[in-house]
Amino acid sequence: MQQEDINKREWKDKNNWSESTVFGIYFSKKDSRIWVPKPNAIPGWTLNLAHFSGVAIFFAIICVTMLVSGLIGFYLAIES
Repeated sequence: MQQEDINKREWKDKNNWSESTVFGIYFSKKDSRIWVPKPNAIPGWTLNLAHFSGVAIFFAIICVTMLVSGLIGFYLAIES
């Protein structure tokens, strides 16, 4: 079986997805992709959190968001 077929089979398996369809949390070690499309009608992609790279990207997004928010808050605080 080709890796592409494994990826499709894993993506269709409901056990690899969180019960909350809004966030679309995906976890499959057999799926080689880091970014996977969401299964529902909401467009977008989600991370495969079964891979170290997926977890690292997730935390990097969180850290960058917090850093930018903190810098904006700091800037607004010193401006007033």
